[in-house]
Amino acid sequence: MDMPRSERTRIIIIGRCNAGKSALANAIAGQEVAITSPVAGTTTDPVAKAVELPGLGACVITDTPGLDDGTPLGRQRMERTRQALNTADIAIIAAPRAECGELERRCAAELRRRGIPFITVATFMQHILSYQNHTWEDAPLVHANACTGKGIGKVVAALACLRPAPGDAPRTIAAHLVEPGGTVLLVMPQDAQAPKGRLILPQSQVLRELLGAGINALCCTPQTMPQALAALRRTPDLTITDSQAFREVDARLPRRARLTSFSILMARYKGDIAVLAEGARAIDALTPRSRVLIAEACAHVPQGEDIGRVQLPRLLRQRAGDGLGIDIVAGDAFPADLRGYSLVVHCGACMFNRAHMMARIRQAREQGVPITNYGVAIAYLQGILPRMVWE
Repeated sequence: MDMPRSERTRIIIIGRCNAGKSALANAIAGQEVAITSPVAGTTTDPVAKAVELPGLGACVITDTPGLDDGTPLGRQRMERTRQALNTADIAIIAAPRAECGELERRCAAELRRRGIPFITVATFMQHILSYQNHTWEDAPLVHANACTGKGIGKVVAALACLRPAPGDAPRTIAAHLVEPGGTVLLVMPQDAQAPKGRLILPQSQVLRELLGAGINALCCTPQTMPQALAALRRTPDLTITDSQAFREVDARLPRRARLTSFSILMARYKGDIAVLAEGARAIDALTPRSRVLIAEACAHVPQGEDIGRVQLPRLLRQRAGDGLGIDIVAGDAFPADLRGYSLVVHCGACMFNRAHMMARIRQAREQGVPITNYGVAIAYLQGILPRMVWE
């Protein structure tokens, strides 16, 4: 199975119109990622391409519309660029002919505010003899010719120096919870929400990780869980379940058995589990006049008892009252202003990279709005969050 895009290092290229962003994306990728043209506004939406780069490994390069787009649709295009920045692990500011002006300085300031490491690439350098690295705004400045490819090797090398260190994010989803040779029971409902012929991404990622770590994994559904437990002859070292089966699974395990959910583990892996666990406490303060935002990373077509569109709203209204207002968004449709909400409940973000999820958590905290996660919220509502393990 190919590495999911959410696990690849995200490189975002930003800058003014006709700064050579598309040519630079093509030169780094070694193939045509985006259309190039001297016409301003040629790139109208972010264009992403999965590539393998020396020193960086699996990456996604994203070309973006210019930040000085004066066309009738310029405002919407620039907003798409700002949304793309939410996914960035690393950024490149493209500056034509080494002209680092006010727009480039604003870009650098915004990247520093977001905590995104970046380099600046002076593009179209046809006449210089040496493609050396310098600094600008306390970040690397690399001279390169995006059209001929000269200096692109130095661009890739400079990016590799900015690659997030392993300690910057949790390195495992679940393997840190069990010793090699241990046993994990994976409880995975196969109902209308389960995709036909495949596992959902968190389930397949956890299973693959456990096998790679030398940990035994036994898979079952809630209905076949008694037979699975009987086959093990002893309590598993850890049980991981889908959030919707919390109560059923909890009732079948000894009280001291270690239990968690795929969503809670993804909350730790993709976000800040401490912030999300604290955010769940805001559920107690909800009233029929409150408003809650439910946010999903993927834009799937809901089926049956959809967890985000049916189960969570029902559980929240049972606690706060039928008048509780609930808005649901999916994909990139995340409001810029969250201050009208008493709580944000986010999915496990398996389709997002960690930078994207952390950007949403940061946005909520900056605006003073509590944020939590599907699995954390359901466990809190059912009174079993203290029993959940993630560290």
